[in-house]
Amino acid sequence: MLPPVRLPIQAVAIAFLLAVVPAFPAAAQSGGDEPKLHELRFNATRDGIITGAAGVLWISSEAIFKDSLAPAECRWCDRAPDGTDRLNRLDRWGRGLVGTTEASRTRAHQWSNVIGFAALPVGLLGFQYAIGRDSGAPTRFFAEDATIIVQSTAIAALANQTVKFIAGRERPFVHVLPEDQKALTAHPSDNNLSFYSGHASLAFSLVVSTGTVASLRGYKHQAWIWGVGLPLATSVGLLRMRADKHYLSDVATGALLGSAIGFAVPMLLHGRKGDASPSAQASAVQVTPVAGARMAGLSGTF
Repeated sequence: MLPPVRLPIQAVAIAFLLAVVPAFPAAAQSGGDEPKLHELRFNATRDGIITGAAGVLWISSEAIFKDSLAPAECRWCDRAPDGTDRLNRLDRWGRGLVGTTEASRTRAHQWSNVIGFAALPVGLLGFQYAIGRDSGAPTRFFAEDATIIVQSTAIAALANQTVKFIAGRERPFVHVLPEDQKALTAHPSDNNLSFYSGHASLAFSLVVSTGTVASLRGYKHQAWIWGVGLPLATSVGLLRMRADKHYLSDVATGALLGSAIGFAVPMLLHGRKGDASPSAQASAVQVTPVAGARMAGLSGTF
């Protein structure tokens, strides 16, 4: 087996952030005039049912039915039939971020939970409330915004859980264990749920849905959501790799699909009232490359 290459975490963080960063709304970077706030398409009954159903299915699949739904044996094992290691070069390279001690891997796992399931959602909803109030939004806007954001993340989490159960990819820390020790892990039902990263998917769906809703509303200072949220979401993915819970491809896929769902749900289900159609809104998105002395990325408007 080829040894993993040790990588500087700063370089991986910058490269990963640039690879998954969604379009920054140009309107968020312009100052001056008071923003014109927009009503979004929102139906409390419909959206409550969608959000509740997705949330219940996701939570129950994790808390109640996981043992019966999760594959007992890996379907995607990264090994040849004769047992030869066939892990691809990208993921072998990415394992350079894995903590060198059990204590460091445990800390990374704990911090990924703290940031992904506590700091990020609380912080983003707080930002959304603050910039909405600063823009003169009525209180009901925040209740609607929060529902749309939770709806997006619940759908992203349910999609992730479904793919995990189907793909059955062996986690990296399980992959390196001898065969007779794989069933002795702390949570054997979790051994083959590596693809794709639920933490990364949840984190990026949170950030992108919050930013998309703020952009659709026309809130001031919405760049704070992207500027604070994206690095935190990226750190969650990197911590999952450092904890040896996921490969680079798991985290990158989670970030991309989480971002896609976080954008699509607000845009297609909750676009501005009075606009021609969801498809017309989606086609109106304009993306422009931007570059600076030390950074490159994308900016855009919709």
